[in-house]
Amino acid sequence: MVILASTIAAIALYLSATLWHVRLRLKTPAAETARPTWLLLTGSLGLLCHGLVAYKLVFSGAGINLSLWPVSVLILFVVNLIVLASSVRKPVHSLLVLLFPAAALGLLLALLFNPAIPHSEHLAPGIGIHVLFSLLSYSLFTIAAVQSLLLAYQHYQLKHHHPGGLLYGLPPLQTMEALLFEVIWSGFILLTLGLVSGFVFVENFWAQHLAHKTFFSLIAWLLFAILLWGRHRLGWRGNIAMRWTLGGFASLALAYWGSKFVLEVILGLGT
Repeated sequence: MVILASTIAAIALYLSATLWHVRLRLKTPAAETARPTWLLLTGSLGLLCHGLVAYKLVFSGAGINLSLWPVSVLILFVVNLIVLASSVRKPVHSLLVLLFPAAALGLLLALLFNPAIPHSEHLAPGIGIHVLFSLLSYSLFTIAAVQSLLLAYQHYQLKHHHPGGLLYGLPPLQTMEALLFEVIWSGFILLTLGLVSGFVFVENFWAQHLAHKTFFSLIAWLLFAILLWGRHRLGWRGNIAMRWTLGGFASLALAYWGSKFVLEVILGLGT
């Protein structure tokens, strides 16, 4: 009952914050220069409810539940927490217009499809470190992917001479790109630590049920490494940076969500 009530409350708060904010931006573009108090306040309340749901789903039974829907809810919670906390000092609140609805959808899917009997397991300290690094890197690269989509929208609007509407709420392109690469660098470091800790602490890291996850994670690491090298040596920006960012995120999505979906939903196996 707690999970149901908290899920409904989080979805309602996230969607109301998003709809109100979009309506305000479309109606009064001049309001974009002000800090969106209602978005941040209502979103923070939604985040509290979201956090309670994530806690109840992940820390269920006698151990930790790392199956598809609980971890998806947890990652979305961490993503929104990072962006909300960062919005105090940096102009990143525009990301919430996409992240809040995504979190609401994730909560709804978890409510509908999460198994009634949780799959819990105990984690050794080393495995816990690996999971923590992986969780944080996935969260940061999710933020980077959303920011890339907003950059693509910003480029499109400016190219077609439509600077109005939601574009008023976005920082200048240079600021958006600088923020994007800050997030990518942080995510890349955490992904590196996650892979290293996986090789060190996870037994049979190349076992059959982990091989595809390891493979796509390494592909993502390579794509982000090339992107950061291209940014440093060749000055990559704009559409090139967006494509590499989304490509790296897609590889990570295949590494985690793809493998989880196949194992748990299609094959009906536990984690």
